[in-house]
Amino acid sequence: MDFTFSEEQQAASEAAKGVFAGVAPDAVPSPAMTPGAVAETCDRALWARLADADLLSLLLDARYGGAGLDAIALCLVLRESAKVLARVPLLESCAAAAAVQAHGGEEAKADLLARAGRGEIVLTVAGHGRTGHDPAEQAVTARQDGGTWVLDGVQTAVPWAYDADVTLVPAHTETGRTVLALVPRGHEGAVLAEQFSTSGERLGELRLESARLPARDVIDTHGAWEWLRDLLTTGTCALALGLGERVLRMTGEYTAEREQFGFPIATFQAVAVQAADRYIDLRAMEATLWQAAWRIASGAPGPLPAAGDVAVAKIWAAEGVRRVVQTAQHLHGGFGADVDYPLHRYHAWAKHLELSLGPAAAHEEALGDLLAAHPLA
Repeated sequence: MDFTFSEEQQAASEAAKGVFAGVAPDAVPSPAMTPGAVAETCDRALWARLADADLLSLLLDARYGGAGLDAIALCLVLRESAKVLARVPLLESCAAAAAVQAHGGEEAKADLLARAGRGEIVLTVAGHGRTGHDPAEQAVTARQDGGTWVLDGVQTAVPWAYDADVTLVPAHTETGRTVLALVPRGHEGAVLAEQFSTSGERLGELRLESARLPARDVIDTHGAWEWLRDLLTTGTCALALGLGERVLRMTGEYTAEREQFGFPIATFQAVAVQAADRYIDLRAMEATLWQAAWRIASGAPGPLPAAGDVAVAKIWAAEGVRRVVQTAQHLHGGFGADVDYPLHRYHAWAKHLELSLGPAAAHEEALGDLLAAHPLA
């Protein structure tokens, strides 16, 4: 087997490294010292640089100004973004655009995709349901009324809700079918309320009260939401991997310099063993991430649907990134809690990623259901 990335995928990763090279993880106030949001909006300057580098259109076809790359390329870029805690809706906007391209109508594609690829508009996805633990599509109902769709329900913790021009909202019909509604910002019947992440980022509770949308703004293709959810979850795993890699590097650098009894603490067996365990976590996170991304990108068959690989990747990402930041805090001692040092920021972001789109327990349950439905020979 050939596990190397293609030239195009490597080029996307290198371009991302160049764009993120100058990003400071502590460019906004500390979430530990801020009662509300650390900033009113995302990093618009960085968003513009990503657009200039053609990194917002990675998944789009050439007719929309894109590179026509796949989920693996997106995950490589996301991995780099997490190392600097990039405050941009890169995952949500790219994934939403990819879903519109794959499953949306021609009018929606013409209206949204090229502009999203150029960074002129921002897309996001309301994928957390009412509580963050229940299926997102069950939180909103959708019914047809003549030539329009009517939406009612609540989606919580919508990322970058106040930056987004359009939010993709999964909803269920009376027959149990799932649709994706493209809800413009400020649309009649759609109300936002502020929420805040552990990372200090501004989220939104989206309340839909008899919000009416034309048929052109509703994607009713079978499997569209499931595909988008798998892509979002896999992208979240890529963010967790990049964050964990950066934190382990910070820990290695600190323990190599910090001395006790005249020796760097990195030379102590207890410290080395803990760091080695976290390195193993990261390698497992990496292997399961690329398996999931490859299944999504290639559509290759397997003993389980691609959702099984995605569930395994999220289980490792959620538990692995938590263990990495906890060990880092322990090995840094009191220095890790210093708000003038960025480690506490990474810890806050890790907690957000651990729970985003379901904690490990939720994906363990989903994996169990898949194994029950698809017995392995």
